[in-house]
Amino acid sequence: MERNEELPIPIFSTLEPVYGHGPQLQEAQLRLDNLKSKFLQVYGHLPDIYARSPGRVNLIGEHIDYEGYSVLPMAIRQDSIVAIRKRDASESEKLLLIANVSEKYSLCTYPADPNQDIDLKNHRWGHYFICGYKGYYGYAKSKGLDVGVPVGLDVMIDGTVPTGSGLSSSAAFVCSSTIAIMAAFDVNFPKKELAQLTCESERHIGTQSGGMDQAISIMAKSGFAELIDFNPVHATDVPLPPGGSFVIAHSLAESNKAVTAATNYNNRVVECRLAAIVLGIKLGMEPQEAISKVKTLSDVEGLCISYAGSHGSSDPELAVKELLSEETYTAEDIEKITKENLISIFANSPTSLDVLKAAKCYKLYQRASHVYSEAKRVYAFKDTVSSNLRLRYCSEEEVLKKLGDLMNESHYSCSILYECRYFSTISNCYALDDTAPLHRNMEQLMLCYFVTMRAMMNYIYFVSSHDTNCLLKKLPLYLISFVSFAVISCPELEELVKVCRDNGALGARLTGAGWGGCAVALVKESIVPQFILNLKEQFYESRLVKGVIEKNDLGLYVFASKPSSGAAILKL
Repeated sequence: MERNEELPIPIFSTLEPVYGHGPQLQEAQLRLDNLKSKFLQVYGHLPDIYARSPGRVNLIGEHIDYEGYSVLPMAIRQDSIVAIRKRDASESEKLLLIANVSEKYSLCTYPADPNQDIDLKNHRWGHYFICGYKGYYGYAKSKGLDVGVPVGLDVMIDGTVPTGSGLSSSAAFVCSSTIAIMAAFDVNFPKKELAQLTCESERHIGTQSGGMDQAISIMAKSGFAELIDFNPVHATDVPLPPGGSFVIAHSLAESNKAVTAATNYNNRVVECRLAAIVLGIKLGMEPQEAISKVKTLSDVEGLCISYAGSHGSSDPELAVKELLSEETYTAEDIEKITKENLISIFANSPTSLDVLKAAKCYKLYQRASHVYSEAKRVYAFKDTVSSNLRLRYCSEEEVLKKLGDLMNESHYSCSILYECRYFSTISNCYALDDTAPLHRNMEQLMLCYFVTMRAMMNYIYFVSSHDTNCLLKKLPLYLISFVSFAVISCPELEELVKVCRDNGALGARLTGAGWGGCAVALVKESIVPQFILNLKEQFYESRLVKGVIEKNDLGLYVFASKPSSGAAILKL
């Protein structure tokens, strides 16, 4: 019997296999009817075919997929549906027309050219479709398929995954777009190939995606979370324990990975690689060997474990604690170790070079500590569920508490070691003599008077958890960091996590890239309705009063979710 990842994307002629029955099916049918009607209205034709891919919530395993480590997400019911019509070769207009059912997004027009570049300085929502378009054509050619002369495409999108939420709206969009294009040309690749293809495709937008979002969107099964392994990509079903439910709540602080990549998401990717290279060298590799061979922290895990073994341990974190400094590294510090300048190390990665331009120092110890500890938590989470299902050695309540504790530990690590809760932090170390970052931060200086007391408390907590002498030594160089940190911190996400825990969540953590977006909370199933009501009153009510969101939209921002099904092609 073929494994799930070896199978092609399933093709359905009805909605029930994807959306089940009841209100969810009725809602999906209304969406499809509306999508079909608007497609006809805009293009004068009905679509040929539809593709859908869901968003996801990552239960545990944050910011470690791009380091080669396993993660544990589940698909959610919110998804992206793409309706598509392939124009005849005889039709004169060779254009890609990309519309959206939401009036918020204007029609995007692109040439029907798979080799076109994406203008990253001019961020448009249609760029995500072009990621899938370029990816499909490139991969199809590599497989020896005759792709012919590019033809025009009429496209319309309907997405229900909130943007900037940390629930992978961009991956759902890229996956559904790629699958729709593939289906329009009567092709169907195996899921594992599509997971890799779409991961690489999304990198056209400028983020160094690790592959989790695309893998779960494509491979998800209804009723199961999935342990996603990489190199090669593989999904293992993980049944979730009875008695618990996952509630997802949006902090209402949007985080756009593509727009803030150089200072946030891609910055961490670069820091992790630098940490891995430095560890490799300190553990015996020649500098040039480490630079050429070491790409991720998983590449040096074996060396770290060997080092730990010689010191009576099996924990790779021991090598991090002993061999990396807790103080920030400057580029010069790292170059003394690598005997190579950073620009040369990352010469083949334009997105990494953007990071080097924006950052003046790097936190190698903190990033490596998070990655290795988070990787262990993923398997602890899976083993707690799987072992108890087999052996029943714990009560239902004990299992849920263990899972909640792991989620809380993960949030602490993401917040303090990886600093995913801040839009711009001390870790970016903008220097006073760097004209561009200083210019960008002048507006923040002007806004300093309006910083909330909560952000001030967050800063005090941050300083208290670090080496004060180190901070004072570097104060002349990084003075502007305080202002940047205080003004652009994201207290909304921290407040939301606290409200979740105060109202009975066994565990609550940020999910997704961070720097805004959503929290996921593990809650006893019996209290879910009251829990959601409490969140609405204690977190969302003040936002409703201020007009941040509309009351009718609350259900989009806080909801309980069961594991949903993965990508599908719909021939309706």
